[in-house]
Amino acid sequence: MNVYDVINNKILSLLENGTVPWKKPWNGQSSYPKNLVSKKEYKGVNVFLLACQEYCSPYWLTYKQCQEKGGYVKQGEKSTPVIFWKWLDKTDSDDVNGKIPLLRYYSVFNVEQTEGVTAPVTEEVHNDFDPIKEAEEIIANMPFRPEIKYGGFRAYYSPSLDYIQMPQQFCFNSIEEYYSTSFHECCHATGHANRLARKSILEPSYFGSHEYSKEELVAEMGAAFLCGHSGIVNTTIENSAAYIKGWLKALKNDKTLLVHAAAQAQKAADYILNSKAETDQSFQ
Repeated sequence: MNVYDVINNKILSLLENGTVPWKKPWNGQSSYPKNLVSKKEYKGVNVFLLACQEYCSPYWLTYKQCQEKGGYVKQGEKSTPVIFWKWLDKTDSDDVNGKIPLLRYYSVFNVEQTEGVTAPVTEEVHNDFDPIKEAEEIIANMPFRPEIKYGGFRAYYSPSLDYIQMPQQFCFNSIEEYYSTSFHECCHATGHANRLARKSILEPSYFGSHEYSKEELVAEMGAAFLCGHSGIVNTTIENSAAYIKGWLKALKNDKTLLVHAAAQAQKAADYILNSKAETDQSFQ
């Protein structure tokens, strides 16, 4: 059984048995997203929806809560939806409780999207960083690798400018999660026109769309494959599975999408590993 089969089986097993809520593995978003006013942590898929955003602060609030605290939302800022179940009375229900569930959502803004609102400051920490040779070699040997820049609290790949942005290495909660995040962004970069020319990178898409969601699955599964090749998968697989599960929930648990994403992810991983022979014959 090759490394791709091993990782695929492990991810599927974790998805079936439930996984820990995903969170960004670097300082600045290390705590769960929570409401600034109530101080309550968000639950379920909301953890995923909010933690996926670009902000360092874990604190969120509604437009009304922002006004009540004497602040305002910055012009042009977009809200993020948070879902919840509301129980409605139904007198003719056969349910003994006489209640029916109704899925609702409301919109929240991160405190960084506001002015005039103060929130607890997230303390920055500097963790020790001891490079892992096998993982370093995978990144260093990626063909036509884009420039990797360091700084800030965001990790992303810019398709238009073809570069990867990463937080500083010492910001990560573990060395393994640094490499997992680096692999994720490198997998995104394989979709560039000068590499594998993947549709979900070449064509513009908005957050949460089908193509965007599929691309995130490709990148995270590709990262899991590369973690397997570098021998660090055991410390990163649960976080990867939780991230994947979050996107699958957003896509109404479309498990067929996972199969197609895995094929694209193997191509991305093979490209980064410079395994041309495997890339040419796999999933044609």
